[in-house]
Amino acid sequence: MRRFLRPGHDPVRERLKRDLFQFNKTVEHGFPHQPSALGYSPFLRLMAIGTRSGAIKLYGAPGVEFMGLHEENNTVMQIHFIPDQCQLVTLLDDNSLHLWSLKQHSGASELREEHRFTLKGPPGSPPSATQITAVLPHSSREVLYLGTESGNIFVVELPSFRVLEDRTITSEAVLQRVPEDYCNRRSCELVEALREHPKNPDQVLIGYSRGLIVLWDLQNNKATHHFLGSQQLENLYWQRDGSKFISCHYDGSYTQWPVSSDNKQPEPLENLVPYGPFPCKAISKIYWQTTKNGLPYIIFQGGMPRASYGDRHSISVVHGSQQTAFDFTSRVIDFFIIFSSEPTAEFDDPSAMVVLAEEELVVIDLKTAGWPAVHPPYLASLHCSAITCSHHVSNIPLKLWERIISAGSKQNIHYSNMPWPIDGGTNMAPDPPQRDLLLTGHEDGTVRFWDASGVCLHLLYKLSTVRVFLTDADPNDNMNTLGEDEWPPLRKVGTFDPYSDDPRLGIQKIYLCKYSGYLAVAGTAGQVLVMELNDEDAEHVVDHAEADLLQDQEGYRWKGHEKLKTRDGAVRFEAGFQPFVLVQCQPPAVVTSLALHSEWKLVAFGTSHGFGLFDHQQKRLVFVKCTLHPSDQLALEGPLSRVKSLKKSLRQSFRRIRRSRVSSRKRRGVSGNASEVQEANAKFDQDALQEMELAPVQRKIEARSAEDSFTGFVRTLYFADTFLRDSSRHCPSLWAGTNGGTVYAFCLRVPPAERRMDEPVRAEQAKEIQLMHRAPVVGILVLDGRSTPLPEPLEVAHDLSKSPDMQGSHQLLVVSEEQFKVFTLPKVSSKLKLKLTALEGCRVRKVTVANFGSCKTDDYNENDLAVLTNLGDVQIISLPFLKLQIRYPCIRKEDVSGIASCVFTKYGQGFYLISPSEFERFSLSTKWLVEPRCVVDVPEVTSNNHVHNKSGMENAARKS
Repeated sequence: MRRFLRPGHDPVRERLKRDLFQFNKTVEHGFPHQPSALGYSPFLRLMAIGTRSGAIKLYGAPGVEFMGLHEENNTVMQIHFIPDQCQLVTLLDDNSLHLWSLKQHSGASELREEHRFTLKGPPGSPPSATQITAVLPHSSREVLYLGTESGNIFVVELPSFRVLEDRTITSEAVLQRVPEDYCNRRSCELVEALREHPKNPDQVLIGYSRGLIVLWDLQNNKATHHFLGSQQLENLYWQRDGSKFISCHYDGSYTQWPVSSDNKQPEPLENLVPYGPFPCKAISKIYWQTTKNGLPYIIFQGGMPRASYGDRHSISVVHGSQQTAFDFTSRVIDFFIIFSSEPTAEFDDPSAMVVLAEEELVVIDLKTAGWPAVHPPYLASLHCSAITCSHHVSNIPLKLWERIISAGSKQNIHYSNMPWPIDGGTNMAPDPPQRDLLLTGHEDGTVRFWDASGVCLHLLYKLSTVRVFLTDADPNDNMNTLGEDEWPPLRKVGTFDPYSDDPRLGIQKIYLCKYSGYLAVAGTAGQVLVMELNDEDAEHVVDHAEADLLQDQEGYRWKGHEKLKTRDGAVRFEAGFQPFVLVQCQPPAVVTSLALHSEWKLVAFGTSHGFGLFDHQQKRLVFVKCTLHPSDQLALEGPLSRVKSLKKSLRQSFRRIRRSRVSSRKRRGVSGNASEVQEANAKFDQDALQEMELAPVQRKIEARSAEDSFTGFVRTLYFADTFLRDSSRHCPSLWAGTNGGTVYAFCLRVPPAERRMDEPVRAEQAKEIQLMHRAPVVGILVLDGRSTPLPEPLEVAHDLSKSPDMQGSHQLLVVSEEQFKVFTLPKVSSKLKLKLTALEGCRVRKVTVANFGSCKTDDYNENDLAVLTNLGDVQIISLPFLKLQIRYPCIRKEDVSGIASCVFTKYGQGFYLISPSEFERFSLSTKWLVEPRCVVDVPEVTSNNHVHNKSGMENAARKS
């Protein structure tokens, strides 16, 4: 039987692989990219957000999340929940309606699309005749009312979407009893708003864009009242008792209208321009909320004076003598108010305002004095400043976790203590088995610490490195300070701030030691900060050291940006991670690699010019190594200066083609006359150019020249206690890999603890390995005598890992973009290799060691390499035999930024950016899976629950 098996096929291993590996995209963290619509169900206490790409996302209590995607990928214009149902309707920009339902399956709820429908007019009618502008789900739960651009209102049955033609409300019927002089001046035009009477479901308020408002009797199919507005209408809102309603207008005014039982022509009770008398922007939406103390809350979007504040995105809240215009950092898509939805309640008593802006979600507590913001447990604005790097740390010790949360809570004192008001559904997911941190570095010099343990990515703490440096902005500036008499009373809210004071502040590399609490952060201008955690505010001097990576070599001149200027004297830092030493690389190029060894108190850093080692206990530079090749002129230009010239790029490409042609001719031993050779060369040039244009990769591993640019670029740094000089004595060592395929190894002499402050750390170069194909080195790893990766610093001391095997021979694994190669130590002789590019036609972009446990038994786990390629594939490769276990397509190969942003975890999960504001989370493990699992139970329906389900959100969404 064995002879029929494929070579290398092992049935036992195949079964084990099924128990170990499984690919799942589990959850999207962050804020939806390009939101376009908002909906809310007071009945389910769920919020829905639609996007321009056709996605629809539902959120309730933390952990309750659902996602759907329209096949058409069109923009979601409006979202409306069906009253008292687990259903909602979406309107897309192609004029199609879609019915979605939450249905339970295998003990959890799922969001499914049930029906779709496009409203069609009679043959020959213009598209505007059926272009939907307003949607009203009736409280009977049986029909939808659809207002159109033509002024007609169509009625469709639910859930079939059948048009009930006999119940259509035509604009001609509406205009029958309107005074003639008003009709002559104004046609109906499009339907702006449809609102059901809060006490009488047989009456509907219809608002037309030119200002006409009609109260329509559904039973008798006629208009009972006409309200003759003189300004262009934007929106309508019923007061709770149905005796009055509010209309808001294009000129920045709002009007209160009475609704009487007689048929007299109603006159407005009041007409106000809140920020007049000068021309104002339109008020696009308004709420009038009643309270027990008699003073209503009037909440409206827009209305600011055009000349001075026309560029502001504001929502104003007025309550008696209190008035605040909340000024948002990006355009407001829509908002809604959470208030008492009990049908027996006499007053609205609003509790919170939920605002969907283009770049973030903001919730305002209307119950607490001063109306503070509520800290959101999800929908975090990850991109409040552009993300520049990420770092994941698994299994955080409880003590460090609590200290980080404590530091973060001191930053959140300005937030409200109100419980999260959107709390529908039940989270059924099990508690996270461990505490995980995701750290993101940002363009403005901040590092944010996120709780990545479960479904909700929650901000724990924000660290800023700006205080160490002198910038144009004063860190003590408060953007929210208002003068006593300032009008309008603007107040900045939200965290989105894409503008950086200085691009050099950007964070490029992060390394956190979870056992010691040391943190190393490196930036765009060659700055490396080493920090430690302090539970109290402190004021101290940050020590400075310079690392000259060029070592005074002649002929090199840095053409890029200058280093950041530092503050003199003591600097005050708030509780949390506080820098105590700054290492400044010279030239101040981007830091491209970083490693921290908290047990030895050493930090290593690399740039495009070389690498260095710093002793942060003695605050002394140990050594620097320049890796520049004489032709590396581009490395001296810096990322903020001019880019590589096209001429030089083409010249290098043709040199590579010529070398490839020559080497292939030598291998084939080409002979023949000159014309044949010329023809072959011409054909080769054409093929090579096609390969350059079309193929994303080069199929063969071609030897690269040392003259290729950026060969000295340091890609990876690695500390290891291993055998470097001989097989009898192991010692601390530092390894560095460059873009030119060179690996440097340095022996380190670290004094024992009792003499650590008296004797210097010494370093001596022991090895230099040059890979034949000169491909960039992206990873270095040392395996102990049991072929197990060496533990992290202090991991053994905390009894969280076995001591490494120092009896058997160690092995060195060097991962380049094109192949994996295992060497024996200390001789550094080649033992094993896996050629990835030659066989698969792809290049390694990210690699890490991940631990995979069996889902069938707790007794088995193994270490493997998780690899991401430039084609977006994720591969798992076994250690130490380098056998490809499995391959999964993960990221589109065209998504270069997504591939560059990917970060793996220690237990086989990963994160990558699917947009500037969203991380996609995926899992390669059957055992470690973090995904939403939740249930939405239908609450018991009480009479008149439909009263408060009219959130009136179609107008703002349509106009956007």
